Amino acid sequence: MEDHKNPIKTVGLLVDESYFLNTNPLIKEIVSNGIAETDIKVIVYRDVLKKNESYSYTVFGLKDFNFKGVTELQSINEFISDEFDLLINYYDVEKPVLLLLTSKSKAKFKVGFSSIDKRLNHLTISCNTGNHKVFTHELFRYLKILNKI
Repeated sequence: MEDHKNPIKTVGLLVDESYFLNTNPLIKEIVSNGIAETDIKVIVYRDVLKKNESYSYTVFGLKDFNFKGVTELQSINEFISDEFDLLINYYDVEKPVLLLLTSKSKAKFKVGFSSIDKRLNHLTISCNTGNHKVFTHELFRYLKILNKI
């Protein structure tokens, strides 16, 4: 965390849709707390990707990575190299590919669930992914305390 003074404007949202399919309501909650929707970049992990299904966000799966954890997908590489003010790791089950993206992310401040390895996030919130309203309420309560918003 280099710069404590700059308020949060840009948000990266890494979601595991294997268990949580409410990405749009989650984004609405974040927007209702003062973050512009245009400043939120979303990337979604799915255990199973259907060939003919169209997705509203950049979607990736395990097959998009080689055995060394490297991907050729430009959208994923751009996401991890973006220096977001805030990265929200919206997954509560540890999957190697999600942990890899979180650890490689250049985001300035990372937030996730308390069930995930504590070394990956600056702030963890105790609830499960089904409670996106509780998560965002707690997240923005702490961001205010930390003078991030």
